[in-house]
Amino acid sequence: MRLHDFALERFFARWEFSAEMLLCASDVESWPLHELLDLADENGRRRWAELRLGYTESAGDPALRAEIAGLYERVSADEVMVFSGAEEAIFALHNVLLGPGDHAVVVRPAYQSLAEVATAAGADVSRVELREADGWRLDLSEVRASIRPNTRLILANEPHNPTGSLSDRATFDGLVELAAESGARLVVDEVYRFLEFDPSDRLPAAADALPTGVSIGVMSKSFGLAGLRIGWIATRDRELLGRLAAFKDYTTICSSAPSEVLALIALRARDRVLTRNRAIIDANLALLDGFFGRWGGIFDWVRPRGGSIGFPRLVADRPIDAFAEELVRETGVLILPGTLFGDTGNHFRVGYGRTNLPAALERVERYAERTLR
Repeated sequence: MRLHDFALERFFARWEFSAEMLLCASDVESWPLHELLDLADENGRRRWAELRLGYTESAGDPALRAEIAGLYERVSADEVMVFSGAEEAIFALHNVLLGPGDHAVVVRPAYQSLAEVATAAGADVSRVELREADGWRLDLSEVRASIRPNTRLILANEPHNPTGSLSDRATFDGLVELAAESGARLVVDEVYRFLEFDPSDRLPAAADALPTGVSIGVMSKSFGLAGLRIGWIATRDRELLGRLAAFKDYTTICSSAPSEVLALIALRARDRVLTRNRAIIDANLALLDGFFGRWGGIFDWVRPRGGSIGFPRLVADRPIDAFAEELVRETGVLILPGTLFGDTGNHFRVGYGRTNLPAALERVERYAERTLR
């Protein structure tokens, strides 16, 4: 297997811990450990106090898997497998499902590994474009046209990174039908699920929608706990779970014991965790609405419908890569050029899940006044 450099992660390796403010972060403000522990129920406090730092169950702590299963309608604890973040889940899934002679359909723009690992596994990958002019909406006719007799999986991302778009229910139902008709497996990256701006827009999970559907989840994004490195795959296809378990023996084997307990605590208190996280997003969105209103014609965006990220466009005649580098060097504020997602439309990712967004946005506006007016 040969993988190309992960452009986004190489970019973050250079800037993430040297830039003063990340206006491009994909996650929600992380929880301090003491605040998370304050949310623990009696059982969670006992588990933390009595924790032994040995190996954990390869599939994940049964109590944690039960809490994860509670996020779905039709999934049981035995139909969940815990991984070290969503990245390991993606890596394992693609290697188990795909090989030479297989074909996959993946949306674009998207997190690079969603297509890169499939290609490295030997599969041919077709990309279905999301377009700003269409509100970043998924076009089912393009998905249908991309499906071949050897298509093994259709991979979508709802809510979508980097645009923050979210398909309507009719589009999602059509995607489910296409997967069922073609025999391709529907895989949905659902790491921003529960951050829909209107809860009534929340889509069914892929694992609930189809017996072979696969949902990818993680504690990093909606729950604001990226440092735990706890992700999962949920599917009612137990044969697939067995193959994933065998593959995981060659990667991490098992997850971190402290991380599993902390994830369990957070999921048991998920209503409070998500309420706090949504409040940060709501406040920051109001500020971004004002910014894009004031800067129409220079910056533009399709307002997201979920998640903690959006994909604005620099309309001014400046290449986004150069603008982003000048911005971080002069102001300490980092944005993420869309070229790292393969975009050629001068877009950039903005993240609005961090509490320092007001200060970061103020610096951007001052810089824009000097350089773009």
